[in-house]
Amino acid sequence: MSDFTYIETAESWLYLAVVLDLFSRRVIGWAMSPKMDAALVVSALRMALLGRRPPAGLLHHSDQGSQYTSEAYLQCLNLALAELSMSGVGNGYDNAVMESFFSTLKTECIPGIFLTHAQARSVIFEYMEVWYNRQRLHSTLGYLSPVDFEHRSSL
Repeated sequence: MSDFTYIETAESWLYLAVVLDLFSRRVIGWAMSPKMDAALVVSALRMALLGRRPPAGLLHHSDQGSQYTSEAYLQCLNLALAELSMSGVGNGYDNAVMESFFSTLKTECIPGIFLTHAQARSVIFEYMEVWYNRQRLHSTLGYLSPVDFEHRSSL
């Protein structure tokens, strides 16, 4: 599942695109940029695809935003032999897991307005890669972290 959100900094807005594995709730791809364009979401998707190397038939969900319907994004999905799932226009409920993740991130990680993009990038990276994926317990996962849930599921 993919989506992006806005992060306020004193320099300007910073946009964070995330690809989340719905099975484990693990952040598997992410990118940050001062531009809200297709390159942002393609970068996050490429990270996810390179890290996971999914088999053909992966079901990938996003909304119908212009970034996710861009030729570059669709080409990445086609090369990965992924199947695309998109919500209907105005249907926000099927993206609830992503919205919940962004709400959690903003509540637990973002103290207010970051001074710089560099500061925001550093803090958000640490939150997602060190805290959220490896330490934060999720009730949906039986109070395991996403990494621990994946490890136990593979046994």
